[in-house]
Amino acid sequence: FLAGFGSLMQDVLWCFSQVKGTIDIGVTEADIISTVEFNHTGELLATGDKGGRVVIFQREQESKNQPHRRGEYNVYSTFQSHEPEFDYLKSLEIEEKINKIRWLPQQNAAYFLLSTNDKTVKLWKVSERDKRPEGYNLKDEDGRLRDPSMITMLRVPVLRPMDLMVEATPRRVFANAHTYHINSISVNSDYETYMSADDLRINLWNFEITNQSFNIVDIKPANMEELTEVITAAEFHPHHCNTFVYSSSKGTIRLCDMRTAALCDRHAKFFEEPEDPSNRSFFSEIISSISDVKFSHSGRYIMTRDYLTVKVWDLNMENRPIETYQVHDYLRSKLCSLYENDCIFDKFECVWNGSDSVIMTGSYNNFFRMFDRNTKRDVTLEASRENSKPRAILKPRKVCVGGKRRKDEISVDSLDFSKKILHTAWHPSENIIAVAATNNLYIFQDKVN
Repeated sequence: FLAGFGSLMQDVLWCFSQVKGTIDIGVTEADIISTVEFNHTGELLATGDKGGRVVIFQREQESKNQPHRRGEYNVYSTFQSHEPEFDYLKSLEIEEKINKIRWLPQQNAAYFLLSTNDKTVKLWKVSERDKRPEGYNLKDEDGRLRDPSMITMLRVPVLRPMDLMVEATPRRVFANAHTYHINSISVNSDYETYMSADDLRINLWNFEITNQSFNIVDIKPANMEELTEVITAAEFHPHHCNTFVYSSSKGTIRLCDMRTAALCDRHAKFFEEPEDPSNRSFFSEIISSISDVKFSHSGRYIMTRDYLTVKVWDLNMENRPIETYQVHDYLRSKLCSLYENDCIFDKFECVWNGSDSVIMTGSYNNFFRMFDRNTKRDVTLEASRENSKPRAILKPRKVCVGGKRRKDEISVDSLDFSKKILHTAWHPSENIIAVAATNNLYIFQDKVN
């Protein structure tokens, strides 16, 4: 859906409107969206799916006749990024599923992006072509070689207009560097290097070198039976090319400085919140695992997402987060059933808005949550085709935890755990968000007055 969302925090309930259409990317397992990412200008939006495809949407240009169309995203390019592979040495299938997409800043007319599956990172160039050369000397217009004896004059090739064609070509393939599944890629602020992280190692790559990477983090123990935690996410600082963070399944965050040593086995800062003994349970370790970590655009804060909460950390305070937001605390009583159906292992992402003032993350039943850091207000919204009509207002949803249920509330027992918002993205400068719900992509934008 393309929907609009009204001025943030103009009242207690956020006003969402302007449903403009539907982007439905299919119905099969391969069509389930696995990542969503705006480029640095927000003019392009890329999605990756479990079938190894990348679909790029381009924002419509505003026209005098249809000013309301500004903000609509239409398909710009679709290409197959990864294919299923088989590791014969380990007898393992390598899925084609796209785990992450990261855009590079645009330097010329072409666009560049990184995409990765479990083992291989690829650098893609996406470019436009609206002219074709004609008038070759040695070839005819069909590309066949001409008889040299028939060539009696020299022709100067000219460029003729043609229908716009968008081409995606792989420029680099970075492979054979990860033993375990890649969960994160992050482009450095120097735009010369990027890192890729798997469960136990983080590698640093140069964009120009595909056959060699530098291992900058290695937490693999000598004896795998002593393994107590794995790396879950990693990201470079937005401004300092020597600094990065990575999170673990133990709920900890480590900030590393590459200037200290070639192998960052000793962290510069260690962020961890002491556990409240009264909340200790069988599921404590599982739900404390961090599924996503993001630097704020300013670089001052780190945001982390675990199973039940979103936390904001100040880089200058390591012992506890400065803000904690409950995403779906009503599920605390449902952890046993969530463990049985494996939902407790779902990995939710979280994103900042362009000014770092609002946080967004996903939940179940196609709900997604927004938290305003200034007013401390929050709202639950639903990405659903059933209750959204064109140019309608998205109404906040509320979950009832037992007792008497109001007409506009939904019972926690009625939540559909097969519908989940794992992947979200926020436009870098405007109030436009993209939400992936299984195989549907919803785009909500600011209310058009």
